[in-house]
Amino acid sequence: MKKSKKKKVQRRIKRQIKKHRKRIKKRKKQARRVKRFKAPNKVKVSTKPFEAKDFLSLKEIHAGDLAMIFKLAEKMKKNPQRFYGKLKGKTLALLFQKPSIRTRVSFQVGMSQLGGNSVYVDPQEHPLGERESIKDVARVLSRYCDAVVTRTYHHSDAEELARYATVPVINGLSDLYHPCQTLADLFTIREKFKGIHKMNIAYIGDGNNVLNSLLYGASKVGANLAIAAPRGYEPSEEIMRDIKLISKESGSKITLSNNPFTAIKNAHAIYTDVWVSMGQEKQRDQRIRDFQPFQVNGAIIGKAPKDSMIMHCLPAHRGEEITDEVIEHPRSAIFDQAENRLHTQKALLYILLTRKKRKK
Repeated sequence: MKKSKKKKVQRRIKRQIKKHRKRIKKRKKQARRVKRFKAPNKVKVSTKPFEAKDFLSLKEIHAGDLAMIFKLAEKMKKNPQRFYGKLKGKTLALLFQKPSIRTRVSFQVGMSQLGGNSVYVDPQEHPLGERESIKDVARVLSRYCDAVVTRTYHHSDAEELARYATVPVINGLSDLYHPCQTLADLFTIREKFKGIHKMNIAYIGDGNNVLNSLLYGASKVGANLAIAAPRGYEPSEEIMRDIKLISKESGSKITLSNNPFTAIKNAHAIYTDVWVSMGQEKQRDQRIRDFQPFQVNGAIIGKAPKDSMIMHCLPAHRGEEITDEVIEHPRSAIFDQAENRLHTQKALLYILLTRKKRKK
């Protein structure tokens, strides 16, 4: 009996030791998993799916949403064949008031590469809001298509389209914002410098739709943005107030001056855009005079940090806002930017069209 009892006690002790070792092993495994996961500095990674129905501006988009788009775009760029056919049976409508090369072609090619279809609505055949009300167009397209990309003169038209559409509406450009361009811009910087947080971006030029979106994008991901614009062409006070609140939370530093040489100090990226946008042709002569000291040329690049890259959203007016030599400079990332419109928009389309339907 004594030997039997002794054996039972020994077996029980062995079982306890075995259980204890398993618990230690499990804890170590969990610790390694936590250690491997590194969230971007100062950027809140969303634990929820992309919540916004539409993509009208970066004002409504969270930093975690941007991180999600960039991560997916990176995968799509490295291994595009992995995503072939992922949007099979889906159709994208392109409803434009303004002509475009990059926006139209990148969305159409992107949709095709993902296995979907696209329909381009010619602005000459169907001018938005003229032949038919915007809300009626929104409802009709929602019955035919799975998403709509719009390119409008007035941001209020894009907002009205989104209000009545039951499918996602993407802003391909409006007078107020150009969010798809900013996706490509930030992704290009992230790609070149292996990160975006605390990168220094110098923007030289007009306080236009491109800058408005860049302000929201940079401040949300924690990048620094130094703006140089002529007096009277700065971003609106309303947007700057909004940006101040966002940057306070993200740690982003936003500065505004009227001196391009001040803006390029410590810049990782030097960005410019056209001085005369579509619809501003009557102001052309005045704008050319006002912006002349803000041309991105050899003098600017010569004073910039040696590792800074050159950016432009295109189309470029060579010899006006940027010189030919700067566009063709070895540090120019302009055509990488253009290419990255494709990859970031593919990621956006995939996220918007494969998530679960929102509850009404």
